[in-house]
Amino acid sequence: MQQSNLSTKIMGVLNVTPDSFSDGGAFLSIDAAVAHALHMQQDGADCIDIGGESTRPGSEPVSEEEELRRVIPVIKALRATLSIPLSVDTYKPAVAREALQAGASIINDVTGLSDQAMLAVAGNAKASVVIMHMKGKPKTMQESPVYKDIVTDIKDFFRERIAQAREAGVTDLILDPGIGFGKTLEHNLVILRRLREFTEFGFPILIGVSRKSFIGALTGGMPPSERLEGTIAASVIAAGNGASWVRVHDVQECKRALLISDAIHNA
Repeated sequence: MQQSNLSTKIMGVLNVTPDSFSDGGAFLSIDAAVAHALHMQQDGADCIDIGGESTRPGSEPVSEEEELRRVIPVIKALRATLSIPLSVDTYKPAVAREALQAGASIINDVTGLSDQAMLAVAGNAKASVVIMHMKGKPKTMQESPVYKDIVTDIKDFFRERIAQAREAGVTDLILDPGIGFGKTLEHNLVILRRLREFTEFGFPILIGVSRKSFIGALTGGMPPSERLEGTIAASVIAAGNGASWVRVHDVQECKRALLISDAIHNA
C-alpha cells in the first residue's frame, strides 16, 4: 500500500518479547522482527515502535541487560533496512541511550519521563519523546484506579512533565494519555470522547487502543486476536477527536479506515 497524506499517522507495533498480551513470542528472532517491520512499512506505517519489555497489566519487569539484548540488534538491523523512523518503547534510560545510538530517533516512555536520567538522555540526544500517562506500575496499575476527573488529572500530569522536559532541553514531544494504563473501562471511553482537550498543549496526541482489553470488554469478551473491528473503530474516533498518531498492530486495516475517515473530515 502506498504512503498517503493522512492527517493521522500510524505507529506500527513491534514487540520483541515472549509475553506481550497480543503477539508475545511472534517476533523474537531478528529475521522475524525485520520481516514484520518491513511488512508494516509496506502497509503504510509512518514509524515502527520497538519494545523489549511487556507492559501489559500484571506484567513482570525484565532486566536492563535482557531488554538491551532483545531490542538493540533489532534496531540496528531495522535502521539498515527501513526508510521510516524508529521508536524505542522503554522507560529505562540506558536502553533508550543505546537505542538512540543504534538508530532510533524517538523514545516512547510509558512512565512519562518520570526518571531524571531519562530526561538527561533525551535532552542530550535531542530526541523526540512520547510522554505517556500511567497510574502506578504495569504489575498493579489496574487495581482499582481512581481519579477526581480523568481528563483534568491527566492534563495536570502533562503540564508538569512538559515543564520538566523543556527545562531539560526536550522540546519535540508527543502526548499519550495512556489508554489501559491504570484506567477503568469508563476512564478509557471518557478519554477517547474528550481527547481533543489534550490538544491545548500544542503537541501531537498519540493514542494506543490496539487490541486492548476495553475492546474485549465491549465485545463480549473477545480475545486480542478478534479485536480488529474494535481497534479500527476506536482509532477512527480518536483521529476524529484530535489524535495525530495511532499506535496499532494491524497497520494496513487501520490505514485504510483512516483514509476514509480523513476523506470525510477533509471534504
